[in-house]
Amino acid sequence: MRKIVILASGNGSNAEQIIKYFFYHEFITVAAVFSNKADAFVLKRAEKYGIPHTVFSRDDLYRTNRVQRLLADISPDLIVLAGFLWLIPKDLIGLYPNRIINIHPALLPKYGGKGMYGDRVHKAVIDNREEESGITIHYVNEKYDAGDIIHQEKCRVTAEDTPETLAGKIHKIEHEAYPQIIESVIMGG
Repeated sequence: MRKIVILASGNGSNAEQIIKYFFYHEFITVAAVFSNKADAFVLKRAEKYGIPHTVFSRDDLYRTNRVQRLLADISPDLIVLAGFLWLIPKDLIGLYPNRIINIHPALLPKYGGKGMYGDRVHKAVIDNREEESGITIHYVNEKYDAGDIIHQEKCRVTAEDTPETLAGKIHKIEHEAYPQIIESVIMGG
């Protein structure tokens, strides 16, 4: 059985879609959910499906290597970021080369980088009068949103769109595409 560990910081709607997609999968399972926020709703979503979950601190990730030790105990085939907002440290990337992926709610390389997440991205897309937006699934490297692109999907941005309506369009694409692309990456496709 191939194992996924999800790192998330917030609500966890993408994480839940991933958990549901792989819940009865023959070859892949979500082994754990890790969060850097004790009050993140993603932890309740993990609990609902009986997925082990762990909360960790900034020190656990960047100084003491607790996160790295916890991951080593699980030995994941893929680490999936789903709304995780901290930069992944270089040593962790080195332990899992091309085995950490992220999803971004825009068509990278536009609208990426530190501080560009959630409605901030959608507002920037609308403010710049872009005609399309979408999602980018990419490998994680030592810079925010700069790893090699695995997959992109587009949607139209209309004059009537608000950050909230655009977010709705993007979430729909994310929830459908992310689990399928994870499956393809983990199975070597």
